[in-house]
Amino acid sequence: MDATTKKALLLLKSLIFHYHGLDDEEREMLEETAQKMNAKEEMDWANKFISEDYLSAFERSREFLSKIFSKMDESDRIKHLMEVWEETHKKGYVTEMETTAILTLSKDFHVEKQFLEAVKG
Repeated sequence: MDATTKKALLLLKSLIFHYHGLDDEEREMLEETAQKMNAKEEMDWANKFISEDYLSAFERSREFLSKIFSKMDESDRIKHLMEVWEETHKKGYVTEMETTAILTLSKDFHVEKQFLEAVKG
C-alpha cells in the first residue's frame, strides 16, 4: 500500500474519531492501525491535517478522500468505510455526527446503498 493510500485511510478514521474530540481509546485505535500499516508518519500527517482547522477539516478531508477513494475498487471503498464503522462501535457508542459523516462519505464515494446494505447485513 502506498503512502497516499495510507494517509487517506488514516485520515478517514481520524476524521471520524475527531468529531467529538479524540479520546484516549480512539487515539490508541489510531496508533494501533498506524502500527499495523507501518504508517506512523501518515498518521501524524492526518492528525495535523485535521488540527490545522477543525472547523473546515471535514470539507477539506472530503475533497482529499474523494480523490483517493475514487481510484479504489468499490469493494475496497465499502471495506474501508465498514472498518471505520466497526471501530466506532468498539468504543461502545456511535454519535449521530459520526454516523452522518460516514454516510456522507459513503455518498461521496458512490457506495451509499452498498454501505447501508453492509451495515444492515
